[in-house]
Amino acid sequence: MTKRAARRRREGSGEAPQSLPALSTLTDLPAFDELTASQRQRGAFADACERVGVDGTVGCETDLVLGCVVRLDRGFPAVACAGGVFRAEFSARLTKGRSGDGGSRVAVGDWVCARRPLAHDMGLIEEVLPRESDIARWRGGARGERQTLAANVDVVLVVQQLGERPVSCERIARSAVIARDCGARVAVVLTKADRASDEVLARDVACVREILGDSCALALTSSAQREKERRRVRDRSGELGVAWGADAVRALVPAGVVAIVLGESGAGKSTLLNALVGRDVLETGSVRVADDAGRHTTVARRMVSLPGAGVVVDEPGLRSLPLVGHERGLSQVFPEISEAARTCRFRDCTHLHEPGCAVRAQHEEGVVSDERLACYLALAAEMRKSASTLDPDVVI
Repeated sequence: MTKRAARRRREGSGEAPQSLPALSTLTDLPAFDELTASQRQRGAFADACERVGVDGTVGCETDLVLGCVVRLDRGFPAVACAGGVFRAEFSARLTKGRSGDGGSRVAVGDWVCARRPLAHDMGLIEEVLPRESDIARWRGGARGERQTLAANVDVVLVVQQLGERPVSCERIARSAVIARDCGARVAVVLTKADRASDEVLARDVACVREILGDSCALALTSSAQREKERRRVRDRSGELGVAWGADAVRALVPAGVVAIVLGESGAGKSTLLNALVGRDVLETGSVRVADDAGRHTTVARRMVSLPGAGVVVDEPGLRSLPLVGHERGLSQVFPEISEAARTCRFRDCTHLHEPGCAVRAQHEEGVVSDERLACYLALAAEMRKSASTLDPDVVI
């Protein structure tokens, strides 16, 4: 029997693959009452119930239920509803009928209309409800597509590790552009602060503030075990006016808020989440000594419940975050530069050498710093290039 035939047979039986972790062992998943569907999503759920012909009242095993996808293992969703957490597959109605653009795809954070049939171990997702935000990146070349990393996220925690090398403010700005374009707030968490000297801490904090402004929430964390080193980082963060420690990060994700952690492999995301939860619920790994790059330790996309706070989506490390069609986010992260660009003499001004460039004039007057302008120009040039090479039939 082929793998595809075996999968069809398994899906037809309503049984979950045996290799998936048992839901009873996943104690870090959020409870249904920790998550909140929007009014629009609740209205869409009621409409879906009418279309399917069931009233949606919870209490009967065959009724439709409102649920949220809290974990994805190789495409198999775990859905939290008022009655608990269950594995789900996609109904034939969803995969073959209403949506011809991959409507059976879901992301962690998606709200769904689902059914729990009597004779099945798994539920059936009947409809994916509208998203309030969609944290997505471009995957593929000219004929690629947007890949949703998480749905219905309120805040993006951009994680960067500290060290003797300068922090990548371009990477931070790139993540911020994607987050703002997708409808989420942004906060920055600088990890492994114990590895940086006082001078490096000051340099990197100043860089983040220069690019994203003083209004962007910023926190420092340290994985140091020695109290002397921890005290040094804590004292230095106070001098810099930056919040410090797990409590500072937890405050960025209060109860009722859903966040996602974005960062490269080895940035300390899993270590950070273990600190936020207060116990080791996520596997951590080492970094390569040669280039200080990390190895993937997170495999499944999942929600993690933070005690006394909100919910965080743990995302595997992302080696690339291409910018395709994120002009709105760029203008929100660099509003004064984008406003000046509208008054340039030429509509297609690259702000490099053209006469009558309002952006360069603003820079020469000292309104925009060298670092901020360089970051904006690099991201804007990337988006112009991606737009010129994109297949015209591809919708972004």
